[in-house]
Amino acid sequence: MEASREFVYQKFSEFYRDPENAVPAPPLPHQREFGYLTFKEKFMVRHRRFEQIANFRAVLADTVPSDVYHSCAYYLNPDFDMDKKGWIGSDIVFDIDADHIPTSCNKIHDEFRCAKCGFEGRGITPEECPCCGGTKFETKIWACDQCIQSAREEAAKLLDMLENDFGFAQNEIRVFFSGHRGYHVHIESEVVRSLDAMARKEIVDYVTGLGLAVTEKDDRMENAKRKRGAKKFNLHNFGWNRRLKRGMESFLLNATKEDLREIGLKNKALLENRDAVIKRAINEGMWESIPGVSVQTWLKLAEHIREAQAAKIDTVVTTDIHRLIRMNGTLHGKTGLKKVEFKPSELQDFDPFTGAVAFKKGRVKVLVFDAPEFRMSGETLGPYKNQTVELPVAAAVLLICKKRAQVTP
Repeated sequence: MEASREFVYQKFSEFYRDPENAVPAPPLPHQREFGYLTFKEKFMVRHRRFEQIANFRAVLADTVPSDVYHSCAYYLNPDFDMDKKGWIGSDIVFDIDADHIPTSCNKIHDEFRCAKCGFEGRGITPEECPCCGGTKFETKIWACDQCIQSAREEAAKLLDMLENDFGFAQNEIRVFFSGHRGYHVHIESEVVRSLDAMARKEIVDYVTGLGLAVTEKDDRMENAKRKRGAKKFNLHNFGWNRRLKRGMESFLLNATKEDLREIGLKNKALLENRDAVIKRAINEGMWESIPGVSVQTWLKLAEHIREAQAAKIDTVVTTDIHRLIRMNGTLHGKTGLKKVEFKPSELQDFDPFTGAVAFKKGRVKVLVFDAPEFRMSGETLGPYKNQTVELPVAAAVLLICKKRAQVTP
C-alpha cells in the first residue's frame, strides 16, 4: 500500500501547489488558530498563527497535510498555549454527519471491529463494544447518495430553525459540504460571537428538541388524575409548536396501523377519526375532544414527531468554544473531496460527488478489493470485487483513502 499512499500524497501535493486551489481565508484569520494533520506521520500540528493567509497557503504547499483546520474561536494570541490564548469569541458551528444518522444503508456498507476483543458488526459504530465494553473501533465507512440525502435533510431542518425561529438572515449563515458524509453550518455574526458554552448548550437543546414540553406541566398532572373539560394542546404556528403541528398532521394523513405500532401506539381512534383528529385536535388544538384518545397517546405521538423534526447534530461541536473545524477549500483525508461552501438556498441542488471533486483530470489503474456502486464526476462506477479497473483519478483517490483499493503497476 506504500505506493498507493505515495500516489495520493502526490495528488494532494499537486492540489495545494496549484494557485487555482488557493484556500480562502476565514474571517479575521490573524485571530484564528490554524492546525493540520501531517500526511505521512499522522502528527497533529496545532497553535499556528498567520498574519497573512498567503503564508498559510505556502505551508500547505510545503507540508502537504491530509487534513487542515482552523479554530472557530478568535484569540488575542492564537499561537499560545490554550490557557494563554486570550479568548475573544467564537463562531457558532453545527456539524451534521451521516455517522450519527440511522439509515437503512448503514448496515449495508458500514462496518466496525472492536480493537480490544475483535467483535465485528455492521451499521453505526456503537459508543461501547457490546461484548467487552471497549471504546476503540476499526471502521470501514462509506458515503452513498442515501447517506448524503439523510444528512441534507437534517441540514434543511437546522436551516429552517436558524432562519425562521432564531431570525438569522441567509447572508449570516454559511453552509458547507464537509468533504465526507455531511455538512457544516457556520454562524459568524458578532451577535453570537461572545456566547459562552452554556448559552450554546441552550441553542443545542432547542435545535434537538431536548426538554420540549408539549402541554403545560399542570395539564399533564391534572389530566393524568382526573377527566377535565376539553383542554388545548399547546400548539401554535411558531417554532417547535409549528413543527409539531405540521409533523402530526403529515404523519396522521399517511399513517397505517403498522406505523402506529412502530412508535408504540395501538390506538385505532387516531386512524378511524383521522379527519376529526386533524381538524379538532391539531388545527384547533382541542385534543381532549376526541373520544378514545388519551393524554398519554398524544404525548407519545408528540415525542415521535419531536424526534423526527429535531435536527441531528453533533452536540459537542456546537458547545465547544475552542473547537477546530475543517477549513473551507481543503481536502478531506478520508475521501480526497473538498470542503465546499454553497448558498443555503442551494442545499437541495448541490451534488457533492460533482461539486466537491478536487481531481478532475486523468485516469489510473487500480486493484479494487471491495467497493459498492458509487458516483463520481457524473459517472456511475462499480460495484467491484477484487477487480483491476481504470478509474478517474478522483474515484481512485477515494477508494485508496477508504483502503478499498491500491494502485497497480
